[in-house]
Amino acid sequence: MTLPDMSPPDAQPVAAANALQLHDARPFFEKALVYGVQHGILGAERLAAIHADAPKGMVQIARYFGTEFLRPELEKARDRMVNLISLYLLETTGGDLAQAAVSLRDHSLLSRSKGGSDLLRRLIALPESSNFGMAGYADAETALLAAWSLRSHAEYRAELARRSQIAQAIAAAEWLAEQYDLDTDELESAGADAEAVIRTGLLMQALAPQAAAAGDWPSAPSFEKLVTGLRKKKVPVPTALRLPPGLPQPLHDAVAAHCSAVLADLPKLLQSSTPLRNLLRPMAAFRARYFLLDDPLAEVEALHHSLDALEEDAEPPQPASKTWTKAVEANDDEHSLLTLFLCLAAGVPKKTLLTEKAAASLVRKARKSGLQPALAADFIRAHAPGVHQQDYLALWAGFVQDAEKTLLSDMDYQMHDALALLRRECNVQG
Repeated sequence: MTLPDMSPPDAQPVAAANALQLHDARPFFEKALVYGVQHGILGAERLAAIHADAPKGMVQIARYFGTEFLRPELEKARDRMVNLISLYLLETTGGDLAQAAVSLRDHSLLSRSKGGSDLLRRLIALPESSNFGMAGYADAETALLAAWSLRSHAEYRAELARRSQIAQAIAAAEWLAEQYDLDTDELESAGADAEAVIRTGLLMQALAPQAAAAGDWPSAPSFEKLVTGLRKKKVPVPTALRLPPGLPQPLHDAVAAHCSAVLADLPKLLQSSTPLRNLLRPMAAFRARYFLLDDPLAEVEALHHSLDALEEDAEPPQPASKTWTKAVEANDDEHSLLTLFLCLAAGVPKKTLLTEKAAASLVRKARKSGLQPALAADFIRAHAPGVHQQDYLALWAGFVQDAEKTLLSDMDYQMHDALALLRRECNVQG
């Protein structure tokens, strides 16, 4: 490692010094080294020890991350070593050059480099994601150390703050889950987000504080049942949230950060006319903000209850009218029904079976006077059995869309195409 030139800089004119303030982009290690020499903190003996330690440290770092036999690897190792020492000195001295120079005087260069490496290892050990399902999927430590050993102190501080916040959220989520006898394995298998667990814990503290004592973390059906009961009782919306009793003091901030979001969601639960099923469906935005357990059996049971309720509330389906029964004459296959509908649209007598002659006559009339598909649709709505009306309307609409152009074409002089279509789609007897 080549040490920087530590001779004092040339004197600058006072006016220029007052007019300009140059940005010093040197690594902090270099600044501390120069400062220590200029202020008599680092003497010749200490500098000699630094000169001796630097190559050893470079070789060790190059060997750890690759090979010490290639010049580019050694140059990169030099950059890493300077960066690691700078990181450690900045963190331990708060950027004070005098303290940093004293640290270089009182400790070996290799220990300052190792101190920077230890800081990065602790950073990498912090969780990168608050999703419990991502636990155990961190990248290899060596690869991360290789990347972070070349990053700036500002990047380190920003990442340390981010990961520390995530670690606090995970610790708070684990504590809340533990109050409901919910272990971390369940959170991991469900891929729960720590923030969603915290918000759910706050929500349950507001809506059902007794649930924690019973060890009942909510599933979607049980939560829907709870809130439905509160809606019926017209429970007022809480205006403030209390932190769960017994929450450790270091976790207060991580939990309190989500209080405002939960308070904003409470009116949607207790006062909104939006059906709870809409809020709690798996892909809904509301559901994504909270962690509800999967309980397939309870969900199937809830679905059956809702279907039973719909059947009880629904009006009985409209039966077929006498007109429909007479017109169909028990011929309710698709071909017979399309024949009937086409007769209605063409304005000819209602039949479910046409002769070749009657089919040709229907086509000629349709080409002369046009088709009125709405007449058949109105007939279906007025007379068909209610349970089948939508199916019959869809059948008729599909037929009209596919067949109308052929039936009314004035290019088909001999009606070959039109009659072939009727034989295929309707009930035509040769």
